[in-house]
Amino acid sequence: MATNLESIRPQSWQGIDDIVIVGGGLAGLFCALKLAPRPVTVLAAAPIGQGASSAWAQGGVAAAMSKGDSFDKHLADTMAAGAGIVDAKIARLMISEGPDRIHDLLAYGVPFDRDLEGHLMLSREAAHSERRIVRVAGDRAGGAIMEALITAVRNTPSIRVMEGYVVEELVVEGRFVSGVIARPDAGQSKARVAFPARSVILCSGGVGHLYQVTTNPPEARGTGVGMAARAGAVIADPEFVQFHPTAIDIGSDPAPLATEALRGEGAILVNKAGHRFMTDLHPDAELAPRDIVARGVFAEVTSGRGAFLDCTRAVGAHFPGRFPTVHASCIAAGIDPATQPIPVVPAVHYHMGGVLVDADGRTSVDGLWAAGEVTSTGVHGANRLASNSLLEAVVFAGRIADHIKGMLPESRLYEWPKTAGENDDLVTLEDSPQLKRLRNLMSTHSGVIRSADGLKALIRSIVELERNNSRVRFANMTATAKLIATAALTRCESRGAHYRTDHLETDPALVKRTYMTLADADRIAAEIAG
Repeated sequence: MATNLESIRPQSWQGIDDIVIVGGGLAGLFCALKLAPRPVTVLAAAPIGQGASSAWAQGGVAAAMSKGDSFDKHLADTMAAGAGIVDAKIARLMISEGPDRIHDLLAYGVPFDRDLEGHLMLSREAAHSERRIVRVAGDRAGGAIMEALITAVRNTPSIRVMEGYVVEELVVEGRFVSGVIARPDAGQSKARVAFPARSVILCSGGVGHLYQVTTNPPEARGTGVGMAARAGAVIADPEFVQFHPTAIDIGSDPAPLATEALRGEGAILVNKAGHRFMTDLHPDAELAPRDIVARGVFAEVTSGRGAFLDCTRAVGAHFPGRFPTVHASCIAAGIDPATQPIPVVPAVHYHMGGVLVDADGRTSVDGLWAAGEVTSTGVHGANRLASNSLLEAVVFAGRIADHIKGMLPESRLYEWPKTAGENDDLVTLEDSPQLKRLRNLMSTHSGVIRSADGLKALIRSIVELERNNSRVRFANMTATAKLIATAALTRCESRGAHYRTDHLETDPALVKRTYMTLADADRIAAEIAG
């Protein structure tokens, strides 16, 4: 249950009109900058830029900016990747605002790659019909964007950044979200702090760390979706979890990523025998949609044939300069990608589902906005098109800022006392035994391939874990896991990133998005658990 603010706030808080942003990733920082000079408070579990998937993004930002490209072409590619359930109106809105947001990022100091004439250099990624990926130093887009935004945020007086605050609950008064409860000192403090707010903007990231193999940082545990769901928000399309086909298989947690741009440059996927297996599965081979490539890699790995990304001809000796991040990860693991194929495995990379929002980032709960991977805007459908995620984050973060500036009176910053009580539920660096079990179960039963029997076993196990652990943060995680599992069970077909071995075909009757609340998921889980 969400906390009621009346029991913990002093009378002096009446009428406070602050804007609180939860999360220090791309969406949160961009929104704060676009809100300036209005005062905002950014709460980040780690120093801003750390613990954010945005900083790890290698590909770049998709935007139709070349002479041969168009918004219609970008939309067509987005619709095709989304397997029939992309909200075309919202997707067109996002795509049409893309070039302006690229110019915003340039103004904030992002050093996007340019050619000798000063034009933006554009690359191509899987399922894109044109070169439209704006990138930095080959594979450093996320990190470079975050570095520029962090500098801009630090230099903006209206933005108060409070680092090391792990947000655990949304505060609900009636039908309104009116603040958050956070644990300071990177979650190590027994005391918790209440932050009242007229507007809460949730930019808390994805769900990757709910799975055993992921490219996401440990902070991406689905807690934002869980908090919103426990506050009554509608969650959309939670069953659609995207696996990146080419995480580097060296046993690291999280797994380093071999960017899709490598395949865009001509790298091929082979097994131990040297067979290029993707040519057997799709006309576009390595440039097929991510779900198809992920299943192809998964089949090779689980069969024992292994899967390897061979970049030796496409990149070769140019690897250190063109893809320095991937090169460094490989060299650290004893692999020279210029001369050796890179072992790869599918890993959870992006959640297409999340908190349902409209075109202005509003959720179904008054006072709560959301942007970034924690949301489901409808632009990704069943399978995100590569590099549309960073585009989505900046477009909708900007729209939230415009909407709030147009509808709410000016806000002020206050000093808040630590009045939200104490408990011993401290954040630990290592996963708890319960979280380790949850991650294993999610990968086993709700991973690249799924079935009714496996999903039902997963749901029963989640219910059992909930009964034996009442800690708030873990309840947020199990809420998100339960939403993913129950929605996956309910969708009796294969579509995009959701693949059912017991329902291999796409069902024309299910060309629609999923909308559910935590109460809906609880009802399905209760029926399964008995």
